[in-house]
Amino acid sequence: MNIYLIGFMGAGKSTIAELLCDRLHMELVEMDERIVKEQGMPITGIFEKYGEDHFREIESALVRTIAEEGNTVVSCGGGVVIRPENTQEMKRSGKIVYLTAKPETIFERVRYSKDRPILNGNMNVEYIAQLMEKRRALYEAAADITVATDGRTKKEICDEIAEKIKEAPIC
Repeated sequence: MNIYLIGFMGAGKSTIAELLCDRLHMELVEMDERIVKEQGMPITGIFEKYGEDHFREIESALVRTIAEEGNTVVSCGGGVVIRPENTQEMKRSGKIVYLTAKPETIFERVRYSKDRPILNGNMNVEYIAQLMEKRRALYEAAADITVATDGRTKKEICDEIAEKIKEAPIC
């Protein structure tokens, strides 16, 4: 079984995935990092050169590959749920954990990042809130488990996920 961490950029997916895989003795896949490595260019470069649709194709292919690997904690890209086939593949091969955070928290976590192509030129709380709202229903529909990250330690978040994963029925 895989554990897929979804949520808006800056919700804590990468940070929590690393801690969770150590705790549960699972492999770690950071989707964005793997795409960068496999494509030989940063995500911003993929967006600029080929566009978002091409990036989403690469992302979908990676979801299919990860689904077959198993025993993995996956820090998903923020937009992975945009494509229904990604959600279906993740549900088929594991549990989906939706990490939430308030727009203000997201802004504080990502405000100095230059690696967020969706936010380039729009790095403000209002824009983040609008984009989060556009994706919220997709995240909620995909999620088997939802965990809030605002004002909590990494350990508290990880403890809650581990407990809820134990309680969740296995596919």
